[in-house]
Amino acid sequence: MHVIVGLGNPGKKYAGTRHNAGFEVLDHFAKRHGIKINKIKFKGLFGEGTLKGEKVLLLKPQTFMNLSGRSVREIFEFYKVEIDRLIVVYDDIDTPLGKIRIRKKGSSGSHNGMKDIIYNIQTDQFPRIRVGIGSSGKKKLVGHVLGAFKENEIESIQKTVSWASEALETIVSEDIDKAMNKYNAMSCEPGGEDGS
Repeated sequence: MHVIVGLGNPGKKYAGTRHNAGFEVLDHFAKRHGIKINKIKFKGLFGEGTLKGEKVLLLKPQTFMNLSGRSVREIFEFYKVEIDRLIVVYDDIDTPLGKIRIRKKGSSGSHNGMKDIIYNIQTDQFPRIRVGIGSSGKKKLVGHVLGAFKENEIESIQKTVSWASEALETIVSEDIDKAMNKYNAMSCEPGGEDGS
C-alpha cells in the first residue's frame, strides 16, 4: 500500500496557482488511473484505487497549506503505513520551472506545508516529489507562490505535472531509484530544449 499526498490550498481562489502544483499532480495521476478523489476523510479529499495490483490511497489536505501535517498525520496513523510508502508531492521554489526533483528523504527546505508534515509525523524519512515552480526573484514570495503561471510557463508546468504523475507510477509499481534516475534528469524549462 502507498499513501500519496498532494499539497495545495482548497477553493477556487487558489486553483491553478503555483502553490497548488501538488494538487495538480494528484488530479493528473487519479485521472490516469480512474481514481475519484471525492471522499471527505482525514481532513482532506480522499480517494483509493489500485495500480498494477498495489493499493494506492490519494489525499489532498483541505487544511490549507501551512497546516497540511494534521491531515497527513491522520491518514498516516490510521493506516500505519511504512514511512517509505508515504509519498508527498509539492511545489518547490528552489527547483527551476520545468524540472522535478525526487528524493527519498530530507528536510522541508523553505516549504511551510512540508515543515508542518515533518513536525506532525516527527520524521523527514519519507519520499517526496518536488515540482519546480521557479524562484520568486525580486517578487514577494507569497505573491509568487499564490500567483498563476504566466502564459509562457504553462507548457512547462503541464509537462512537469505529467512527469511527476509518471514518476509516481514508477515508484509504486517499480522503485524510487528508477524514478530518480529517469525523471531527475529531465527538463523542459520555458524557452529551452525539452530534455525528455
